[in-house]
Amino acid sequence: MGKVNTQIHDIDGLRANDELVQKAVYESLAPKMLGTCLNFISDRSMAEEVMNNGFVKVFFNIKKYKQEGSFEGWVRKIMIRESLSFLRKKKFLISEQSDTILEHQKTYQQPVAEVSEIQRLILQLPVEFKLVFNLYAVEGYSHKEIAELLNIPEATSKTRLFRARRLLKEQLTTKKSNGRF
Repeated sequence: MGKVNTQIHDIDGLRANDELVQKAVYESLAPKMLGTCLNFISDRSMAEEVMNNGFVKVFFNIKKYKQEGSFEGWVRKIMIRESLSFLRKKKFLISEQSDTILEHQKTYQQPVAEVSEIQRLILQLPVEFKLVFNLYAVEGYSHKEIAELLNIPEATSKTRLFRARRLLKEQLTTKKSNGRF
């Protein structure tokens, strides 16, 4: 079938549950969507599981796609919501209004050798900071949208982004001064 575009016939094929179209869409978008899931869940096998669950939701809910905006953007939103849902279920996402971060908090991650140093530092952020940073800086969500997704006040989103940036800056400064960057 070649490269998938999301013209009407492809969407119609998805709506008709055409397995060849579903396979082509999956193969076309999976690498990008895995990257999106890895922004939130750095364990690759868990991120792949979340991505696959996301594609099931894409194919199951394709009738809800109104063809407003890009299809890829619609799929990305599903992947982000699926990632956040996974983190909530695993209790890695704290949706309370408190910004208290425990010193020994688990930050659901494993270092990945191929990522750049900055990406590695982002992964090391406390989960609340990492989520807001990725949603804002990587995915382009507004603080209002982040607040709705995470069920937190908008001011908390802004505070978490500020703290994430401050932590990243401190880590980069330390690495530079130690000659490791």
